[in-house]
Amino acid sequence: MTKKSEEQAEKKSSKVMPIILGLLLVAGIFFGVKEYIYYGKHEDTDDAQIDGDISPVVARVGGYIDTIMFEENQHVSQGQLLVKIDPRDYQVKLEQALAAQKGANATVGVSQSQIYTNTANSATAKANVETAKIKLDQAKRDYDRYANLIKDGSVTKQQFEQAGVARDAAQAAYQAMQDQYRAALEQIKGTQNQLNVTNTGVSAKQADVDYAKLQLTYTSITSPATGIVSKKSIQKGQLVQAGQTLFSVVNDNSLFITANFKETQLGNLRSGEKVEIEIDGVPGEKIEGEVYNFSPATGAKFSLLPPDNATGNYVKVVQRVPVKIKIKASKEIMAKLRPGMSANVSVIYKD
Repeated sequence: MTKKSEEQAEKKSSKVMPIILGLLLVAGIFFGVKEYIYYGKHEDTDDAQIDGDISPVVARVGGYIDTIMFEENQHVSQGQLLVKIDPRDYQVKLEQALAAQKGANATVGVSQSQIYTNTANSATAKANVETAKIKLDQAKRDYDRYANLIKDGSVTKQQFEQAGVARDAAQAAYQAMQDQYRAALEQIKGTQNQLNVTNTGVSAKQADVDYAKLQLTYTSITSPATGIVSKKSIQKGQLVQAGQTLFSVVNDNSLFITANFKETQLGNLRSGEKVEIEIDGVPGEKIEGEVYNFSPATGAKFSLLPPDNATGNYVKVVQRVPVKIKIKASKEIMAKLRPGMSANVSVIYKD
């Protein structure tokens, strides 16, 4: 290469380098301004994941699994019958309760019959009292009449004494009839009290029947929500106990984002602000959301062993606060989302 050509190459190089540096400087300024404008209106975090309601289905009565009507990861509807526990033991208990209730009802009938009988007896006793009262009044009048007649000798002393005996006998009969009437009323009262006790027993037997019916319904286990069944831990013929978890249902309509923002980012966040969401499991899809609410404490405070800085070995660490974000997406996208998926969120906040 000649000396002249070398000089020309050096001149071109000296002109290109400033241009390249200028372009880099312009690009850097453009990128910096863009980032400044972006972060002036956005708060971002990649510490976010999808959450949702996961309903554990628990056996409310014990027994042997008779039928399983679903498969692992199957989509089910709310109220759909999924598991059947052998109901025969509970059917027998219901029949026993119904038989005891029938016996209690029969006892009520007997007590009511006794009340009717005692009421009739009391009516008879009352009539006897009235009859005895009439006879007593007649005996008293006869005695008074004989008492006047004996003074002038119109009747003998024997007749007068017989009138007195008749009066005393009528008085005693009247008193006896009154005692019988009071006893009949007490019998009615006692039978009524017995009927009240029997009715209480009937109510108790009815409660036993209702409880037996309720226990029988618990042998049919249905889905608590519309979603996907998972974590199936039972087999046909297996003995399960009351309180044992059988499987779980992930609710379709309960998905949301839990984004853990730094405490220094919360000053710009408000409920109702728009959110841009990117889900790692659904690449390329821009999903919109909305800030719903904020946790009342940092995530560390809800941990199994929350930090305690009272020892003196204090190192300040920026804490994160969980923020709940509603997801606004089509049914097709929502069907692809699963609790636990990672997400990146960007909140567009307002000044």
